[in-house]
Amino acid sequence: MKSTKGLELVTGTSVVLAVLQSLCTAVVAVNGIRVLIGVSALAASSIAAPLLEFHKDAIRIPMLVLAVVGSLVNLAVLGWIWHLRSKPEAKWRQQKIAPGQRRSERLQVAMALVTLVLVGVEIWAHGVVHRKPPAPQVTIQS
Repeated sequence: MKSTKGLELVTGTSVVLAVLQSLCTAVVAVNGIRVLIGVSALAASSIAAPLLEFHKDAIRIPMLVLAVVGSLVNLAVLGWIWHLRSKPEAKWRQQKIAPGQRRSERLQVAMALVTLVLVGVEIWAHGVVHRKPPAPQVTIQS
């Protein structure tokens, strides 16, 4: 009987020490994550200045136009494919669409729509962030 009680004491002590060790590991991991966040913020702030050069209208506007044109072409091609598949003349040679291809087409549509939404948000946000205040009214008193 006494050997079981001693075994329970050792087991209980082991569990308590394991929990304490886990807490210590968690604190060290959280500190590591905090350091990683700080270092990444420092790196992001140090490369932000060179990246601002890419935000000029000469680069930004053509990139937005390419994104919109690419998305619209992608949607048009997918729409044309679906139109051709649905024609009665295509029924005799039509094969069942593989689930992977159907998923791929849906993903392409979703990505094209997300691109269009993001371009719209960027245009709106650019106007909000870079809006110049109205020029002061100058009145000439005689």
